[in-house]
Amino acid sequence: MSFVKDWRRHGTALALLIVAAGCVPAAETEAKPAPRPSGVSGPVTTPVPAPPRAPARRDFTLSGIAEQGAAMVGRVPSDTRALALDGKPIPVVADGGFLIAFDRDAPVTARLVATLADGRTVERAIAVAPGSWRLEHINAPYRGSASSDADFERRRPAELAQIAAARSVPVESDGWRQAFRWPVAGRLSGFFGSQRVYQGKPGSYHSGTDVAVPAGTPFVAPADGVVTLAASAPFTLEGNLLIVDHGMGLSSAFLHCQRLDVKVGDRVVQGQQLGTVGRTGRATGPHMHWGLKWRDARLDPGKLAGPVAR
Repeated sequence: MSFVKDWRRHGTALALLIVAAGCVPAAETEAKPAPRPSGVSGPVTTPVPAPPRAPARRDFTLSGIAEQGAAMVGRVPSDTRALALDGKPIPVVADGGFLIAFDRDAPVTARLVATLADGRTVERAIAVAPGSWRLEHINAPYRGSASSDADFERRRPAELAQIAAARSVPVESDGWRQAFRWPVAGRLSGFFGSQRVYQGKPGSYHSGTDVAVPAGTPFVAPADGVVTLAASAPFTLEGNLLIVDHGMGLSSAFLHCQRLDVKVGDRVVQGQQLGTVGRTGRATGPHMHWGLKWRDARLDPGKLAGPVAR
């Protein structure tokens, strides 16, 4: 009886071990290597599926204000090989982004055309809203710091040539994509687009926005960019002039500066100090004149930077 009991006891235990051995999960068993293709040496890797492609853009995407003195950024339809605004070519970056803007006196309509790789075109008509411009009387000499008309006529061509050369320098920067900020905070004393009269003599419209602050107040870069002009001597009208290009043909000009803290070729970042405010050139008092230009179009800084802090 003892043998039978012992046999039953040990037999039962043996049966349980056999059942348990058959219930080991597959994940705990030794993995078998993937079969190696014939003629292939080295480790065999599992192909990684490609990420899903972004859906194709069939039309333009645009953001910003379609108004005289304003700018818009957008992306072209997929497979665009050329872009034009009113027949003039517009550069497009690798992700399809582009910038367009409208002069203070721009026509009321603009035509954006993308030419696709297969020759088809995608068009967008843009209604450009008119601006509202003031009339300003300025008690400052029409010729600025020039001692006479003859002195102005002698000096001005070289100054304009420097400005034109600075604006023609090709610059790579993503500053044009940023949300612009004001270079200095203060009271607005001159408004973009205003028709100006200098001591009774009509002049051109005001090409920027003036912020009245004490002389010596630091001013900063409204967006990333590259310095393309830093005047070595005051210009007749602009005084100590600084130009920063933000890429894609968009540039800032800072006039009447007291001091410049950067030089031509410097890369600057948004918020970096560029110099101090002054009253050099044609100015009735210390202030920062901030002008924005896209190609030949004069723009309203307030359209890009919003209301100025005081």
